[in-house]
Amino acid sequence: MKRKWRLSRIGIMCILVLLLGYAVVQAGVKPWKCGGEKISGALFGHVEEVWLPGFSYEEKGGQFSLSDMIARSTSLLVPLGSYVEEKEGGGTDVEDAATYEMILSRQAHDENEVGADGKLISGKDDSAETIHTSGTPIDTSIEKMSDFNYLLSNFYTVDSTTMIRPDELKGGELMAKNMKIDQSQEGPKILIYHTHSQEMFADSVQGDESTSIVGIGDYLTSLLNDTYHIPTLHHKGVYDLIDGKLDRSLAYDMAKPDIQKILEENPTIEVVIDLHRDGVGEGTHLVTEVNGKQTAQIMFFNGLSKTRANGEIDYLANPYIQDNLAFSLQMQVAANNRYPGFARRIYLRGYRYNMHFMPKSLLVEAGAQTNTVQEMKNAMEVLADLLNTVLTG
Repeated sequence: MKRKWRLSRIGIMCILVLLLGYAVVQAGVKPWKCGGEKISGALFGHVEEVWLPGFSYEEKGGQFSLSDMIARSTSLLVPLGSYVEEKEGGGTDVEDAATYEMILSRQAHDENEVGADGKLISGKDDSAETIHTSGTPIDTSIEKMSDFNYLLSNFYTVDSTTMIRPDELKGGELMAKNMKIDQSQEGPKILIYHTHSQEMFADSVQGDESTSIVGIGDYLTSLLNDTYHIPTLHHKGVYDLIDGKLDRSLAYDMAKPDIQKILEENPTIEVVIDLHRDGVGEGTHLVTEVNGKQTAQIMFFNGLSKTRANGEIDYLANPYIQDNLAFSLQMQVAANNRYPGFARRIYLRGYRYNMHFMPKSLLVEAGAQTNTVQEMKNAMEVLADLLNTVLTG
């Protein structure tokens, strides 16, 4: 019996090795250029496509395929390398076209989608992200902010699909980066746009743009231009409608050429803000009180261009990740010091979200579908003041 069991184990090992070898040939992976985690994503993405079509299940709100389990097990049996610490240049040879399309679709959906049950598809825990509604500021001394564990536990939520290392989140260095805009030149300094232009609120009127996220963008633009005298453009392009129907599967990709064109035509722009509203369960109300006003809370959102399953996503590379992190952290600290309770924890997730256009790029999740339009406008008054503080103060 023991001999048969040993032979069975040897047979299983041989099958796994053969599958691995087949996938290497078919996926075109170069083992000497990739870490084990990258290889697992590419090889078993291909094996799954050929041998395991349709096998997947949900884990913590995200897709987790059967091949992920096999990849993790096989990477232990066949040690092809450890996770690559430094990102190497290169193309897209570790991902096939189907995986590329899947990642673009997930990127377009995952930061604020609400399921039929009223819960976030991404599995985010709203109660864990809402901080200091009591109005008590957190200690933001350099000593505290230089402590990775302190920084992470007080200011960030890291999605289960990604990870961040201490060398990527040095609070002292991020706080020291200069985020001031050049006010010596004339021309627009800030661009506001909306990857998801169709987002509405609790009392929005269907067909009335002024009550949508675009209308909220109009209000923020007017505050920056008229109150703080920071020249600001508002782009109202629509990227989440296809043939008149809501479809966000390619929203970020569709927005890219227009945003790039605007930046080329306006070289004085230094700040790019993609303004969204979040999606929460219908029983969640993201609101705090600021200066006696009921005000929607906001959340800054950063993409890290890497996931646990795929490692560094080279074709969604972002040379400005550290600058993006510095900008959102400085905004978060300003909110903590001036309006404690206004900003939820910064959310870190795996994709890029078009934050590679500028060093000072910001993705803002302002309120949610359960907030009122007035609560959103009140939030824009606070956000405009914070932008002025960080960019010009």
